[in-house]
Amino acid sequence: MHIRRLAAIDLGTNTVRLLVVEVLGAAEWRPLSQAQTITRLGEGLSASGQLGEAAMRRTIATVADFCAQAEALGAHDVLIVATSAVRDAPNRQAFVDRVHRTVGHRVRVVAGEEEARLALLGTLHGLSALTGSFVLFDIGGGSTEFSLARERRLAGAVSLALGVVPLAERYLTAGPVDWARYAEMEGEIRSRLSTGLADFGRHPRPDHLVGTAGTVTTLAALDQELAAYDPERVQGYVLERHRIDRLLARLGALPMAARAELPCLPPGRADLIIPGTAICLAVMDHFGFASVIVSDFGLREGILIEHLSRVSP
Repeated sequence: MHIRRLAAIDLGTNTVRLLVVEVLGAAEWRPLSQAQTITRLGEGLSASGQLGEAAMRRTIATVADFCAQAEALGAHDVLIVATSAVRDAPNRQAFVDRVHRTVGHRVRVVAGEEEARLALLGTLHGLSALTGSFVLFDIGGGSTEFSLARERRLAGAVSLALGVVPLAERYLTAGPVDWARYAEMEGEIRSRLSTGLADFGRHPRPDHLVGTAGTVTTLAALDQELAAYDPERVQGYVLERHRIDRLLARLGALPMAARAELPCLPPGRADLIIPGTAICLAVMDHFGFASVIVSDFGLREGILIEHLSRVSP
């Protein structure tokens, strides 16, 4: 296979992420550029039922910028995958058409279970030495996906409409955390996990628990007190439950503006880190784990792997 350049864009409910690579083989590449911008496409979606005009404009501008960056680096294909906010919105087709008209690349809207499968593909690529069975959870802006892997193959997947954006909109303010409201949010999360993951309870307990996406990677960076986000330091890091509890207490004591001043916690995630941490802790308790392995790899890498598997000779 000739060497070429390829880009993947993860168009999420909260964040748009870009990965541009130089392809070296069927599942091998050299990263050329990575970027992410919080556009909060799903802002107000749970209340209004529609993607808002301002949120769509912000997101389309970011996608256009990322496509321009990818093309400037010589990417022949730009693979754009949209997740929860787009698939759930009644006006999704109008949004997808606007993106296509603006950037010239089509948007693939994936179902929740497909999103879980792609995230697992990317995670397996990044954690190549991980053996045994594991559950992967991917906390997103509008949903959380779960994948069960056995012998490095998908054995089950489920997507729950449990995302950090609507939780933040319902339960949080700009001030320090109101722990009574937090307890209400926590109760909702745990109840929905218990119902939504009932089928996973029929499987033997996995050997490991793995987390991917912004909440767990941010917690890993904060736990290590990194001055700037470092994917290599985050990849494979083991987050202990008692340290997450400590981080939650520290973050919750700060108003949102002060949280946004912390290294590795951008302003657009300063509110979302609280419900994200609540989901992470509830997932750990649900599966009975005192620690979680962090994966910086996820959906973007899965998009690339799937594409390369289809075009390889």
